[in-house]
Amino acid sequence: MLDILAITGPIYLCIAAGFACVRWNLFSKADMRVFGKFVIQVALPALLFNALSSRPLGEVIHPGYLVAFTAGSMLLLLGVLWHAHWVQGKSLTESAYVAMGMTCSNSGYVGYPVMLLLFGPLAGVVLALNLMVESLFKLPLLFALADAGTNPNERVSPWTSLRQILERLLRNPMIVAIVAGILVSLMGWTLPSVITRTVALFSAASGGLALFIIGGTLVGLQVKGLRRQVSTIALGKLLLHPLAVWGAVVLLPLLGLPAVEGDLRAAAVLSAAMPMLGIYSLLAQRHGFEAFTAAALLVTTATSFLSLSAILWLMRHSGGWLT
Repeated sequence: MLDILAITGPIYLCIAAGFACVRWNLFSKADMRVFGKFVIQVALPALLFNALSSRPLGEVIHPGYLVAFTAGSMLLLLGVLWHAHWVQGKSLTESAYVAMGMTCSNSGYVGYPVMLLLFGPLAGVVLALNLMVESLFKLPLLFALADAGTNPNERVSPWTSLRQILERLLRNPMIVAIVAGILVSLMGWTLPSVITRTVALFSAASGGLALFIIGGTLVGLQVKGLRRQVSTIALGKLLLHPLAVWGAVVLLPLLGLPAVEGDLRAAAVLSAAMPMLGIYSLLAQRHGFEAFTAAALLVTTATSFLSLSAILWLMRHSGGWLT
């Protein structure tokens, strides 16, 4: 058990440090937004570019991982949408945010530091693969559904929706970094050492600072009156999502699809077991659902200490999953 705590302990100590610094007014919550902008706009893009550009393309693109992570996530996403909208009677917009909370992982702020402790340099590749799935499949679909639920009588042409999605992607520094890193890898270019060392310096700032930001943003969040919905989202994110991806990892090769190999098997399931993305409640502000999303973010992030430790323990005691 001590070896599990050696992995999860530093993660949550960094989160606790961020929480304490904001709670005791060493930093303000506004400062967390500034730090977060630096991580999203500079540090994580540098990390992704460094991870992808410094290795052959065959070591970067893993079809089995992409298929399994996408299939497991999308199956749960569609199931949650159906249950929330057609069974529980929630609006399409609210249903989209419930599904987002259960299926969109915090791959950058929490997932990457965990992967870095477990798998070393492979963590950057895992982050890039996860961001491809999030940015190309899950988030565009959920944003479109959230907007459609707000204006159900307003019809937007498929071409307009596609153009809006492409514009979002082109403005996302992490997507730009992924494309640039893959291009450098594909072309076999060797960048000057002054460039690679500068990028490495920025990428090194991402792990600890990302966790610190998560802790700081949790200060002041409330759960009162939202326990049932919040607990449902937390259960779905920390249990159902990793179960769905685990099922895809195990079953899809039996159907003749590419298998997930080596450490990537554990990385896929662990990526799904992370709490939801750190800007979950910020995204939901656009449609007025920041209350339950902020509460869900608080509960899920706090509870993930126990759930991640349990999953790591199970993997350590299951042959072939984690050494």
